[in-house]
Amino acid sequence: MESYKGVRDFYPEDKALQKRIFKVLREKVESWGYEEYDASPLEPAELYRKKSSQEIVDEQTYTFTDRGGREVTLRPEMTPTVARMISYKSQEIPFPARWYSIPNLFRYEKPQRGRLREHFQLNVDLFGSSGVFADAEIINIASDILTSFGAKPDMFVIKINNRGLLDDLLQKLDIKSAYKQPIFRLLDKKEKMKEDDFKKAIVELLGEENAKNFLEMLYYGEALLTMMPESQSASYLNKVIDTLRLWGIGNIQFSPTLTRGFDYYTGIVFEVFDTNKENPRSLFGGGRYDNLTQNFIKTDIAAIGFGMGDVTLKDFLETHGLVPVGSSIIDLWLAVTPEIDMREIYLLAQKLRSYGIKVAIDISGKKLSDQLKLLEKRKTKFVIVVGSLELSSGNFVLRNVETREEKKVSLEEIIECVK
Repeated sequence: MESYKGVRDFYPEDKALQKRIFKVLREKVESWGYEEYDASPLEPAELYRKKSSQEIVDEQTYTFTDRGGREVTLRPEMTPTVARMISYKSQEIPFPARWYSIPNLFRYEKPQRGRLREHFQLNVDLFGSSGVFADAEIINIASDILTSFGAKPDMFVIKINNRGLLDDLLQKLDIKSAYKQPIFRLLDKKEKMKEDDFKKAIVELLGEENAKNFLEMLYYGEALLTMMPESQSASYLNKVIDTLRLWGIGNIQFSPTLTRGFDYYTGIVFEVFDTNKENPRSLFGGGRYDNLTQNFIKTDIAAIGFGMGDVTLKDFLETHGLVPVGSSIIDLWLAVTPEIDMREIYLLAQKLRSYGIKVAIDISGKKLSDQLKLLEKRKTKFVIVVGSLELSSGNFVLRNVETREEKKVSLEEIIECVK
C-alpha cells in the first residue's frame, strides 16, 4: 500500500541523509547562539485565522473538529506557534532571544517539485530587537547555511524588500490604503504570472493612470531607493543592504515587487532563489513581523525570522552536487559462526558499545558465507567474524568492508581502529 499522496516515507537511507542535512543546519544556527525549541503540531484553528494568509487558511490547512468539539489545525507554518510561545513567557525570557526549530508542517497543496503536503522546515527567529543588525543577522545566517553546504555565492541570490517602502510608495502616488492588501497579493503572485497578465491585473485594480505610475516606479529597481529620500523605509533598507555587502554578502539584490504571502509581515522581507536554470525557484524566505504577539498580549515584541523547507533545500543541494555524503551507519558488524554461544556475542558487543562503537550482530542463523555476502548492503565499515576460537583467544581479524583489507587485532585494537 502506498503512502498518502504528497507525503514521504523515510527509509533508513533517506532518514540518514535527512539527519546529515539537519546536522549541518543545527550546527550552523547554534554557532550563531540560537537555541532549539519545539511544540505540538496541533494548534487551535483560530491561531491561523488571525494572521496567516487567507488562502492558506481557506484552501491549504488540514483542519478538523476534535472529540471535544474544538476546531484544530495541523500547523501549516511555525511562526504563529513561536509567537504564541514567546508571548506566554515574555516576562521570563531574556531578550533578545534567539530560537530555532525543525518542525514537521502540513499544507494541502498540489504535490509538485519543491512542494509536498508535508515537509520539515528550519525556522530561525530573533525576538526583542528591531535594529538593522537584527535584520542583517538573520539574512546573514540564511546565506551562511547555504555556504556551509559548499554553495558558492553565484549559486543563489538573496532578494530583499521592505513592506514599509511599498506603503510609502502607495502614499507617494496617492493610492488609497484600501488597495494595499490586494496589491500585495498581486505582487506576491507576480513570479507565477505572465508579465502581461500581471500588468492587466494592476490596471483592473488601480485604473490606467495609477497603474502606469505604480508600475513605472517598481521597474526603476535599486534606483527607487534614492528616488524616495523622504521614505524612512527606503533609508532603512539601504542600511541593511549596505551592512550585508560590508559583511561580504554580494549576492543581495533589491526587489521592489517582493512582499511574501503572509499578512503578518511588517518590514524587511527576503527570499532566496536558486540561480541554476534547472531549479529557478524560490528556495525559502522570511521577514520582520513585529506585531504578531498582539494576538496574545498587549505588548509588541519585535521579531524577524525565516523558514527553510527541507524539500527545496534538498532540490538545491542535488542541483549543485552538494548533497552531504555520510559515513557508515554501523561501525562494526559481527558475523558469527554457527556453533557460537550467542550470549557471549552480546556480551562482546556490549563491551564494544561502552567505548562508543555502533555494533550490530548477525542473528540470521545463515551460513557464514551468506552473512558476508550481504555486507555491502548493510552500510557498515568494518566486520569481524567471531567464533569460539576468537572469543577464547581475544584475537580477531578486522576487515574493512570497502577496501577488503584485513588486519589481525586484539579487542583493544578493534576499539582503536574503528574509533
